[in-house]
Amino acid sequence: MSVPPPGSRPVLPPIPRWKLVAVLLAIALLTAAVVTVLWWPVTNGLTGKDLVSARLEALRVGLSVGLGGGGLFALYLAWRRQRSTEADLDNRERALAHQLQVAEATERDAEARRITDLYTKAVEQLGSDKAPVRLGGLYALERLAQDNPGQRQTIVNVWCAYLRMPFTPPEKLLPGPDADEKVLLEHRERVQEREVRLTAQRLLVDHLRTGPDEDRPVSTYWADIDVDLTGAALVDFRFDRCQVRNASFQHAVFAGLTVFSEATFTGDARFISATFADPAEFVMTTFGGYAFFTSVTFAGRAHFSWVTFTSSASFDEAAFTGDTTFDQVKFDELTEFRGAAFTGPATFRDCSFTERPDRPDFRSVTFTHGIPSEVEQYHRTPDEAELDDIYGV
Repeated sequence: MSVPPPGSRPVLPPIPRWKLVAVLLAIALLTAAVVTVLWWPVTNGLTGKDLVSARLEALRVGLSVGLGGGGLFALYLAWRRQRSTEADLDNRERALAHQLQVAEATERDAEARRITDLYTKAVEQLGSDKAPVRLGGLYALERLAQDNPGQRQTIVNVWCAYLRMPFTPPEKLLPGPDADEKVLLEHRERVQEREVRLTAQRLLVDHLRTGPDEDRPVSTYWADIDVDLTGAALVDFRFDRCQVRNASFQHAVFAGLTVFSEATFTGDARFISATFADPAEFVMTTFGGYAFFTSVTFAGRAHFSWVTFTSSASFDEAAFTGDTTFDQVKFDELTEFRGAAFTGPATFRDCSFTERPDRPDFRSVTFTHGIPSEVEQYHRTPDEAELDDIYGV
């Protein structure tokens, strides 16, 4: 027995035959009773034409009563039939809609199970000890995320988690021909793992680039993505022209040329205690949220030119070892370089600082090659900075 869908209208049951016969008999008896009453008592004492006319009138009235009763019963039957037809049609529509809902729910469940199975298999591939299998897992996750936008942040989180795993880059010099087999095997595994990680980096940045027109991003762009590469070991990391929401590179180690040029961070960007072992390029980069470069180490060239810091920027305790340029940089909010050390040449040409009461903080900053004239008015020696702290300047 099928269960009616929710909200079904009750359908009137058919009238039993005996009830129909009983109603017809009742109408017939009522007609006969009216005719009888009008036929005898009412015409009593009449003769001739008056008697005939009275009895014909009695017959007409009785038949009218019978026909009226039959008509009312017929109208009742028509109303029942119409109501039953409407209820049946309405219930059919409700049943069809219910079936469609059940089918859609079943399809969604099947799709969710399919996505879960694909995701599980791809993640299992990432745990393989064979580099080709791990590469296959990365590409499987990419296809899954491209076809299912709701899974994109999850897939990015998996890629980032993979890149956060400990990694020791292979030595630049190949082991000699007389090297131990174990050394050769370890070097080969590191080289293969580096290729896997480079692929993960490339897949990540490929889907964070809007294309030539930001207003009409390419179909491969994944919007509103957060990136967490805290403590990751990144090699030749090219994040140029990427657009992300929040990004964390805290304690990350960047080896090789690192490029963040023309990247856009709509949220906060955290580079706290990160290490750039080689040159780093931040040209025409836009920081829409807070930019934290506290205690960061630039071992090579640090190029910040035409950069826009919309919110506060902190370079406190940062170490700039190589050539450093902050040319034509726009600091819209509070800017802090307190305790930073510039051991290489540094320039701040045509920089613009906010007109806020809180002036740029260059207290206790060390410039080995001389204080740039553009920031000399903001610079304070450690002793002057201590006095500023005492007097609340």
